[in-house]
Amino acid sequence: MPEIDLFKALADPQRRRLLDQLHSKDGQTLSDLCQHADMSRQAVSKHLLILESANLVSTQMSGRHKHHYLNPVPLEEISRRWLSKFKRHQARELINLRDKIEEDAHDN
Repeated sequence: MPEIDLFKALADPQRRRLLDQLHSKDGQTLSDLCQHADMSRQAVSKHLLILESANLVSTQMSGRHKHHYLNPVPLEEISRRWLSKFKRHQARELINLRDKIEEDAHDN
């Protein structure tokens, strides 16, 4: 399967629910994940393959069982590359607003 774009993988609400499940309890098997899903086993398996292709989930075999683990690295990279830029700008603007309000209050 070709590599899937991270944002395309995250766009689907079912896949985000699977990631949430792995976040709450890492190392789940397909059977474990299916217990909380409102979709077929085949659909869960397909979504997991997409998440693996996007490097959001890694797997490890233990005997006959395949365990799925959340890989937070791509999400952290998004946070550092994109979200932190916007947070810095917003924080700077909030600080400027606070300073302006305090300056106006001091002048009155």
